[in-house]
Amino acid sequence: MAQNVLSFVVALGVLITFHEFGHYYVARLCGVKVLRFSVGFGKPIYTYTSKSGTAFTLAMIPLGGFVRMLDEREGNVPRELRSQTFNCKSVGQRIAIVAAGPIANFILAIALYAVIAGMGLQSIAPKIDGVTPGSPLAQTSISHGDELTQVNGVVTHSWEDVNLVLADLIGQTGVFSVRYLPSDTTVEQQETFSLNRWLVGSEANNLIAEFGVRPWRPTVDPVIAHVVEGGAAQQAGVIPGDKVLSVNDDQVDTWQQLVAWVQSSPNAPLDLIVERAGQRKSLVLTPSAREIDGTMTGVAGVGVEPPVLSSEDLRERQFGFFGALEYGVVQTWKMTALTVGSIGKMLQGLLSLDNLSGPITIAKVASASADSGVQSFLKFMAYLSVSLGVLNLLPIPMLDGGHLLFFGIEAVRRKPVSERIQGVAYRIGASLLFAMMAVALFNDIARL
Repeated sequence: MAQNVLSFVVALGVLITFHEFGHYYVARLCGVKVLRFSVGFGKPIYTYTSKSGTAFTLAMIPLGGFVRMLDEREGNVPRELRSQTFNCKSVGQRIAIVAAGPIANFILAIALYAVIAGMGLQSIAPKIDGVTPGSPLAQTSISHGDELTQVNGVVTHSWEDVNLVLADLIGQTGVFSVRYLPSDTTVEQQETFSLNRWLVGSEANNLIAEFGVRPWRPTVDPVIAHVVEGGAAQQAGVIPGDKVLSVNDDQVDTWQQLVAWVQSSPNAPLDLIVERAGQRKSLVLTPSAREIDGTMTGVAGVGVEPPVLSSEDLRERQFGFFGALEYGVVQTWKMTALTVGSIGKMLQGLLSLDNLSGPITIAKVASASADSGVQSFLKFMAYLSVSLGVLNLLPIPMLDGGHLLFFGIEAVRRKPVSERIQGVAYRIGASLLFAMMAVALFNDIARL
């Protein structure tokens, strides 16, 4: 729990700070007096007042932030300060100030992705272990050992790349292409597959599996490397170094076989034969039960050392400074397009609202990505920054996009939208936001 909270606060705190700094920086450039720069809502924990009179505040609830500027609509302003008010600036300056927040998030995402590329990218090659009958991929001749190189014209260096392309195909109908490298040749082949409103209305938990792919994974020996304190395996007497030879008299040759036995046996005793220091030992393991994706699954509380992969199984990419920067721009654009497309599909009913996530899921993903290493956590922050930028640009009153919509109308009409209309729009916008937050929070709780 502590790691969940800490990872969540760090990730969201950095993104919110950058977003609000965008508003603050451009407001100062335009000569607007900033009264308060707050990261978080609620009771202030710490406040520092600068020489310019801006109160920089860190508040209790880290779910947002704001920049409060001098504005005649919020109270009386001394005549000598009127030139520094937000409402007295030109419509172009006001648009620049409001748009600066989301733009700052996109710039941060580009920088984070560039840093990731600068560290070098390494991933498991998207080789296929098997194809599920009746699936979209089963329409092709792809089989065990083949490697996906392109899906729908997009180069796929990793399973992450494959997943992103498949996310874009949700709800689509048509004929699409896939290129692959057969296991017995060095010449790529291309085939097609058809989709008909693919995964419409469903919660897409595992796009690769839905596509019909069983990803290749290296064979791992069933040797216990880690035992969770207080877990089912420790209670059964399992210790690090044990090699599982059989389960219920069935021979076990790989870690994957052991996992299959455990996951399919919640609260059911399993007779294990393990090899320990050259001797065989009998143990009884009763996996604890945990609900995962609506199914009760067995959990043993053991871990395995990751296998050492050969160069044939890995795909590595190195980038110079400009190459890393280009990667940052391209990846940010891809994620922006994916986010905008997903929102559009939700509005069309092609993508289920069950895919909406709130703070609980964000905290869990933040913690899991932090566990997976620096690159994984930076990727999570970059995508969250893109999401924050896109969300704030939605033309919903209360969000930056709503303000930009009103300023755009003002620029065309040469006069501002009436305060009465804006008031009604803000109430509607607030209702939409609260409804969306309620759905996201409900989904979070349901996933628990």
